Amino acid sequence: MINEKNVQLGKKRSIIRELFEYGKKRKAEIGVENVFDFSIGNPSVPAPDAVREALNEIINTFDPVFLHGYTSAQGDYSVRETLANYTNKRFSTNLNADCFYLTCGAAASLSISLNALLNEGDEVIVFAPYFPEYKVFIENAGGKFVVVENTEMNLGIDVAKLEKVLSKKTKAVIINSPNNPSGVVYDRESIKKLCAALENHNKKYGNPVYIIADEPYRELVYDKSVEVPYIMNYYDRTLVCYSYSKSLSLPGERIGYIAVNNAMEEFEDVYAAVCGAGRALGFICAPNLFQQLIKKVYDKTSDISIYKDNRDKLYSALKEYGYEVVKPEGAFYLFVKALEPDAYAFLERAKKYELLVVPGDSFGAKGYVRISYCVSPETLEKSLPSFKALAESYK
Repeated sequence: MINEKNVQLGKKRSIIRELFEYGKKRKAEIGVENVFDFSIGNPSVPAPDAVREALNEIINTFDPVFLHGYTSAQGDYSVRETLANYTNKRFSTNLNADCFYLTCGAAASLSISLNALLNEGDEVIVFAPYFPEYKVFIENAGGKFVVVENTEMNLGIDVAKLEKVLSKKTKAVIINSPNNPSGVVYDRESIKKLCAALENHNKKYGNPVYIIADEPYRELVYDKSVEVPYIMNYYDRTLVCYSYSKSLSLPGERIGYIAVNNAMEEFEDVYAAVCGAGRALGFICAPNLFQQLIKKVYDKTSDISIYKDNRDKLYSALKEYGYEVVKPEGAFYLFVKALEPDAYAFLERAKKYELLVVPGDSFGAKGYVRISYCVSPETLEKSLPSFKALAESYK
């Protein structure tokens, strides 16, 4: 018999991917301009000009044998050194090249990190609402998926609830800020309380708990007053999983990294486990062309002012129409309370208005939907009458 679990994963895609495929089919039927697809976090803002310029320079000047050849398994040393120097300057860390492991995006980073840390039956805690694939990644690594539920419309870190689910088997906690699907940013005080709770747990049981910081949206913050705390500054046992998919609008290129905090006592073993997990999973030698690219544009960001304008316009409109909405501080998602208890039923009604939104059940929050507003301003503007008509249909 083949692996039945993977058969089921292959036969039933995530609801996000299902809606994305439905949207493609519907656009072919009635025209792209008539379908308002808010299903997937696919950046609509082009990569910065610096990306095109750097790629042209790299392709035209680099030795093609080197450029299209293998790097070290964990990535080119000079790229890792550049990332370490930049991180140290930006966040006052003390990392070096051998704290970094280059990957094919954040999904690979998370999979490697979980496989590096977990033994069979270890528990990994996530905070609802959460990215649905966490469950897949955790269980594939032999772990148990544990959720800290959230009070309605309160989407921050509830430390009291966290402490109730911490156990001797807890191995890691995943933090995602800015958050997918809510856009909420966990503030410094919340992070401090979280880290204090984990330190107390470590002393009580003697079993270290790690924080895996999933940070593909770190650069997508719209107000200068909002800080995204760098977790390594508050907790030694931290691994940061980063991706350039959102910050540089390069989701199809699959380039990112894992940074392992060398301040942790068992750093050498943890970094070795990351390298070993990458080897075992076949996630080695991330594409060299894009390794060399991020070496040149590591500090650049796409023009996120378009996302900010979309957020402000859509948030204000939905509030006016009578929706309950969590105002996001980052990422490019709105988390909205469905106008009936069953979010899937709400989705089916939304489809009648050619609106594609993702039910919150997959994110651990029943009765909500996620709206990915990383669409063109024109698409967003055209969608507003449909959102209004949908709301009026419930009156």
